[in-house]
Amino acid sequence: QVQLVESGGGLVQAGGSLRLSCVASERTFAHYAMGWFRQAPGKEREFVAAIRRSGGSTYYADSVKGRFTISRDNAQNTVYLLMNSLKPEDTAVYYCSAASLDYGLQYEYTYAYWGQGTQVTVSS
Repeated sequence: QVQLVESGGGLVQAGGSLRLSCVASERTFAHYAMGWFRQAPGKEREFVAAIRRSGGSTYYADSVKGRFTISRDNAQNTVYLLMNSLKPEDTAVYYCSAASLDYGLQYEYTYAYWGQGTQVTVSS
């Protein structure tokens, strides 16, 4: 069982930046592809970004491409999401997720493990 704990959310003005972190309990963290999803009030959860086990390939939703960067530190069992040029429409609860598969990373059903989420609020 992999436990994921997100941190780094908060309130920021439009145009600002935040870096989310997600620490995994699993010593074999490097065996998992990692993803970030978000859910805004009244909306379904949506894919944001993902990174393969080795960190060699990353994937982004069109809405965040060029503004967000996902990265991982396998030695620290941590995945990051650097969010720049934030917009009010980025306001959501952001979830970290882990998958034993290394493909299909834009789909929720690929991921077996989820964190509790961290709130990001962007004011206009």
